[in-house]
Amino acid sequence: MLKVSYSDSGEGQRWCLCGRLAGPWVDELRSFWREIRERSPRARAVIDLKDVIFIDEAGERLLAEMEIAGAELVAAGVENNHVIATLKDRGGYSLRRGWENLCGCRGEQAGKNGEERGK
Repeated sequence: MLKVSYSDSGEGQRWCLCGRLAGPWVDELRSFWREIRERSPRARAVIDLKDVIFIDEAGERLLAEMEIAGAELVAAGVENNHVIATLKDRGGYSLRRGWENLCGCRGEQAGKNGEERGK
């Protein structure tokens, strides 16, 4: 299960994740990310991973895509900080395709401020 709390303020967008960034929750977060970022693609985005307890490979790829799109990843704990450090070390060309995938979201319906998604 993954709970995503989203808020938008003058300081930018804040995404607080809680639970497991894995399996079907990765696609759910990706869809939500695309909806919101389409409205404000240049807004500052902070992804708070402090309450994430597990990240699978698909979740790591999504976080890498978000970071390439300009998001700031914030974490607590050794494992999540290691994931972020590894993503920063990878960087580069191989992740550009993911960025292009995130940018190709022109037809999606935008969500509302203060939305919260969780399953």
